[in-house]
Amino acid sequence: MVQPRPVVPLAQPWEFPTAERHVLDNGIEVLLYNRPGQHITSTRVLVPTPIAVEPRELEGVATMVARTMDEGTRSHTADEMAELFEIDGIAYGAGYGARGLTLETEATAAKSAQGWALITECLQEPAFPAEEVSRHVGQRLSEIEHEAAAPDMRAAKECAATFYDQSSRASRPAGGTADTVRAITAEHCVDFHSRWIRPEGATVVVAGEFDAMRTLRELNATLGTWQVDTAAPQDDSLAALVAPGATRVRFAHRPDAVQTELYLGSLGPDRRVAGGWAPYPALSFALGGSPNARLDAVLREEKGYTYGFRSAFRPRHEGGMFIVSGSVRSDVTVEALELTLQILDSAGEGFTEEETTAATDFIGKTAPARYATADAVADEAAMLRSNGLGTEFVSSYLEQLAGLRAADLDAAWAMWADEPRTIVLVGDAEAHADGVRALGIGEVTVI
Repeated sequence: MVQPRPVVPLAQPWEFPTAERHVLDNGIEVLLYNRPGQHITSTRVLVPTPIAVEPRELEGVATMVARTMDEGTRSHTADEMAELFEIDGIAYGAGYGARGLTLETEATAAKSAQGWALITECLQEPAFPAEEVSRHVGQRLSEIEHEAAAPDMRAAKECAATFYDQSSRASRPAGGTADTVRAITAEHCVDFHSRWIRPEGATVVVAGEFDAMRTLRELNATLGTWQVDTAAPQDDSLAALVAPGATRVRFAHRPDAVQTELYLGSLGPDRRVAGGWAPYPALSFALGGSPNARLDAVLREEKGYTYGFRSAFRPRHEGGMFIVSGSVRSDVTVEALELTLQILDSAGEGFTEEETTAATDFIGKTAPARYATADAVADEAAMLRSNGLGTEFVSSYLEQLAGLRAADLDAAWAMWADEPRTIVLVGDAEAHADGVRALGIGEVTVI
């Protein structure tokens, strides 16, 4: 007997979970996302001190502070801290980005308070032992060597150095350069922490299944006790400044390279862009977000030049970038770059309704799966909070996304399509730089 085909209902509109908002006794804001069935509680603590406040000659010190806050405190040695995290199965991490310090834990609901107590200890009384700071400095110097050797990382670094004005912190690696990192000592970490790491303006994001009242009591008994006696210094750091000028091309020479990394960047919007953010994820998808996108359709499927090309709008707190990147066979470096530019330029001729529907369906209908876990909810909430936005932003742009038409993508693309590009190639410059020059797209500098 033939069974009838099941009827698949249409996907229903989805909204990001709503936060329950509170304030701890010391003024730290709390965002609680109660997610039934999520038995691992994810916590993010945001301390909003921009990385641009680092001394120019010690860039990377903020990263060293983040990496060594748990490497011993006034109460516990580094080994004891590690054991305290591990004995209760608490995963811990910390990092420093453009907008400040983020500490995170993953723990069962029953052990979350222990994690918050340990985070409080790291924030309030880090010891910064000289031997631990020295070890992390050595690790960071090794990372810098690796970043220089990896073509994709080298390309991203050179793009930032060229795209942003040299006076802007955004033009230099968040983790510092070899010269600045090598100069960092434990005393520098102590000084940076004492000056800049404080509870004013901080936010705690907690996502998972928990009892809200108990969670607030435990947060107040831990992070709510964090105090700093001195007043915060004035933050006069500059926003990310884009370097003026026309399209620039930098070719990082790697003799006899069998592949060339292509990396193209231009000015793009932030999440507060006029007309709404929704068209930009859709544009990213249509141009370079899937195997059927325009870049892959030509460079991979038709020409066989690459394993894959990708594009993305990357917003910052103010402004952003549109990035296209991928690696190609060395022997087609010039042809691949020329085709990439042609594909981007032809986008101005318009997008189709089919492309628009494919992009909006994928982004909108996969959102519930992308945010299904507590850690994904916490990460998104923390990222948006660091940019001065709430998670209602997600619900708003998904609602806008559902109604997009091809004309909306065309209008959004037209706003940014004529911006000068920064183009970085990492490959055999001796073999291909002259061919790139012959394209006439801008001055080519071999580095």
